[in-house]
Amino acid sequence: MAKFDYTKNYAKKLDKLDNLAQYREEFYTDKTGIYLDGNSLGLLSKRAEKSLLDLLDSWKRYGIDGWTNGENPWFYLAEKLGGEMAPIVGANAKEVVVSGSTTINLHQLVSTFYKPENQRTKILADELNFPSDIYALKSQIKLKGYDPKEHLIEVKSDDGHTLNEADIIAAMTKDVALIVLPGVLYRSGQVLDMKRLTEEAHKRNIVIGFDLCHSVGSIVHELSEWDVDFAFWCNYKHLNGGPGSTGGLYVNQRHFGLEPGLAGWFSSRKDKQFDMDHELTAADDAGAYQIGTPNIFSMAPIIGALSMFNEVGMKQIREKSLKLTSYFMDLIHVELDGFGLEIRNPIEDYKRGGHIYLEHPEAARICKALKADGVVPDFRTPNGIRLAPVALYNTYEDIWNAVQILKSIMREEKYKKFENKRGVVA
Repeated sequence: MAKFDYTKNYAKKLDKLDNLAQYREEFYTDKTGIYLDGNSLGLLSKRAEKSLLDLLDSWKRYGIDGWTNGENPWFYLAEKLGGEMAPIVGANAKEVVVSGSTTINLHQLVSTFYKPENQRTKILADELNFPSDIYALKSQIKLKGYDPKEHLIEVKSDDGHTLNEADIIAAMTKDVALIVLPGVLYRSGQVLDMKRLTEEAHKRNIVIGFDLCHSVGSIVHELSEWDVDFAFWCNYKHLNGGPGSTGGLYVNQRHFGLEPGLAGWFSSRKDKQFDMDHELTAADDAGAYQIGTPNIFSMAPIIGALSMFNEVGMKQIREKSLKLTSYFMDLIHVELDGFGLEIRNPIEDYKRGGHIYLEHPEAARICKALKADGVVPDFRTPNGIRLAPVALYNTYEDIWNAVQILKSIMREEKYKKFENKRGVVA
C-alpha cells in the first residue's frame, strides 16, 4: 500500500513540516533546475565558499606565516578538521585526519595493515566495489610479490546489485590477511552491516577496513564503537567539500604507534617535523598516516561544510534522507509504472543509503533527456540511473517535479532524441 498522497500540494506540505528546510538557503541551488547528483558531487554552500575565501585571505595577509597564524593555521588544519569530522563517523578526535584522497589513503592504509605471512596472504574485497579500490588492492598485492588473480578474493553478488553478508563472512577464510569493503555500495546504495562484519573479521583475527565514500555524511557511523580497524573516504559527495577536495581517514586508536606503510614528512610528530632528522618520529595518532604537505585550498571548503553537519547532527540528516528516498520510491511506483524503470536499490530503510538506483535499457539517453529538462542525475554504465535527494538542500517538491519530468520523458519518448551512450564524465 502506498504511503503518500501524490499531489504537488502534499509535497509542499511535507516541505513546510521539514525542520531542516532552512538549510537549503545555505546552498547555491539552481532555481530553475533540480540537482539530484549530490552522491557524486555535493553543491557549494555559502559557508564553504566563505571558508575557502578566508584561507585564501590568510595567504594574502600572512604569506608563509599562514602555517602558524590566523584562525585556521595551515600546519594544524588536517588534525583540526579530523577532530571536527570525528563525530560524523563516530570516532575519537585523534582517530581521524583530513588528508590525501580516497585512493591515496587506501594505498597508505593497505601498505600499513596488509602484512602477508605464512598462509595469510590474501585480501578479501567484493566484485561490486568501485574500480579504483580494486586497482589499488591489486597493485598492493603485486608490490608484495603476489599474483592478484590468486590473492585477491572478490565476493560475488547473487543479483548483480547487492551483497549477501553471509557470503562475505563465509569468505573470511584462514588465508585472508586483510578485508576492504564499501560501507555503502556505490551503485545500488546498499548499506553493509559494518558492525557485524567487523565482529566476524575479528573473531578470525583479520584486520578490516571500509571505504566510506558513499556513506559518510549520508548514514550514521560508529566506527570506534564497532571497533573497525581503519576507514577512508572522500569529502566531495554528501559532505559537500568541493570537487577533488581532500579526503579523510580513520585509524582505530589501538593501532596508534604502528609505522605508516608510506611515510612522508607530514607523518611526523608536529614538534619534531622541522628537526629535519632522517629518522621519522611518527605522530602518535591518525596524523601519522598523512604523507606530504596538505593541499590547503582543497581542505578549506571542508571547514564551512562540516560546520553544518555538526550543527544538525547525522541522526537528523539520516532521518530526512530516508524520508526523501521513501517518498521518491513511492512516487516512482505510482507515476512511472509500466515504463520499464526498475528500482534496484534496497527498499528497507536500514539497508538503503542516500540515493536510489534505477535501471532501464535506455538509461544513458534517459539521463541526457533529464538534464535537457533541468534535472541533474547520474548515469552508471551500462544501464543505471542514480538519483540522490540530499537532506540539506533538496525538497519534497524537487522530488515531485523530477518524477513528473521523468514521466513526461518516458511517456513522450523524449529520450530517443539522444544517443544511448555515456558522456566522457558520467
